Amino acid sequence: MKYIDEYRKKDLILGIADEIRKISKKEIALMEVCGGHTMAIHRFGLHSFLPPTVSLLSGPGCPVCVSGQHFIDTAIAYCRQAGVILTTYGDLIRVPGSSSSLEKERAAGQDIRIVYSVLESLEIARKNPGSKVVFLGIGFETTAPLTAAAIAEASKLKLRNFHVLSAHKVMPPVMKALVKDGMKINGFIAPGHVTAITGTGIYKDLPEIFGLGVVVSGFEPVDMMQSILMLVRQLEAGKPGVEIQYQRVVQQQGNVKARKLLDTVFELKDDYWRGLGMIPLSGLKIRSEFSEFDIEKILPVDVAMAPEPKGCICGMILRGLKKPSDCKLFAGRCTPSDPVGACMVSGEGTCATYYKYRE
Repeated sequence: MKYIDEYRKKDLILGIADEIRKISKKEIALMEVCGGHTMAIHRFGLHSFLPPTVSLLSGPGCPVCVSGQHFIDTAIAYCRQAGVILTTYGDLIRVPGSSSSLEKERAAGQDIRIVYSVLESLEIARKNPGSKVVFLGIGFETTAPLTAAAIAEASKLKLRNFHVLSAHKVMPPVMKALVKDGMKINGFIAPGHVTAITGTGIYKDLPEIFGLGVVVSGFEPVDMMQSILMLVRQLEAGKPGVEIQYQRVVQQQGNVKARKLLDTVFELKDDYWRGLGMIPLSGLKIRSEFSEFDIEKILPVDVAMAPEPKGCICGMILRGLKKPSDCKLFAGRCTPSDPVGACMVSGEGTCATYYKYRE
C-alpha cells in the first residue's frame, strides 16, 4: 500500500538502526509526546533496535489520558440533566470517573451517543430541537479545528441547541512544563498531526531557550527510526534545532486556514492536566462571541473535585517518570476490560499500549 509499505521495510529500519549505533556516543533521553508514536514504538519493537545510549520516554500524548477525572465527572453530571443528549468519541466512554463512567451511565438509561465526527452531533441537534445536545470536545490542535468548525456552522445555522464541553488542549505549554519540572530530556519526537495544523513555530523556544532538539515525526517505523537518527545527529553535533521528518504531510507554516478558525472560535485558558496540574494557557475555551454554544455558560453544573484512584500512577506515567510496569495495578487489577485509570482505556494510552504489546 502506497505510503505505508514503503515505511515498513525491514532493511530500511535495520539500516537506520546501524547508523544510529555508529554515531551515538552520548547518553540521551528522547520523549515522544504522541500516543500514536508510543503505540508505533511498541507495536514494531523499535526500542529493541536502539543502542543503550538512546532511551525513549513516553509523555503526555494521549488527550483522553491527560484530561482530568473532573472532566469525566462533569460530563456525567451533564448526561444526568433532563433533556440532554451527550455525544462523545468512543475513547471517552469507558474512562472511569470518581464514581461512575459514561458507559455505566448509558447502561443506566442516559442518552449518550458515540459519534465519529462532531458533525454527527450537529445532525443529532438538528433532529432533536427539544433537547440540548452536548458534544465532549477533546483532543489537541489536531481535533480542535473540527470542533471550531462545528461551532461556526452551528452559529451560521442558528442551531442553538448544540453545545460543547471543551477539554481541548494545546501541546507547547506542556512540553515546556515538563522541562521546567526537571525532566531530564534531551529532545522531543514531536507529533506529526498536531504540527500539520500548527506549523513548526510552536517549538522554536525548545532549542533556543532549553537547548532541546525537536523532530516532527510520522507514525510508521521508518519514520520513527529516521526521526531518532535526526535527533541523535543534532545532539551529537551540539546543534539542537527543529526539523521536519514528516515532510510528506507537515509544512513549516502548518494549516493557516485551520489555525485561523481555531483563533476565531477559541481562546487560550489555564487548564488542568492529569499528573501535571494546572498549566498556564494550555487549554482552549470558547470565546464569548460563541458563548451560546458553551454548555458551561448555558447550563452550569457544580461538580466537586475528587481524588484520583488509589494506587493508580497514571499521572507519573504521563510525566515520563514511571513506566506502566512500575504500577502495582498494571495487568492485574487494571486491564483494558476493567480499567482503573485513563491510561489503560484509550488506544493511545501508554498503559493500554504496554498491555497490548507486552511480551
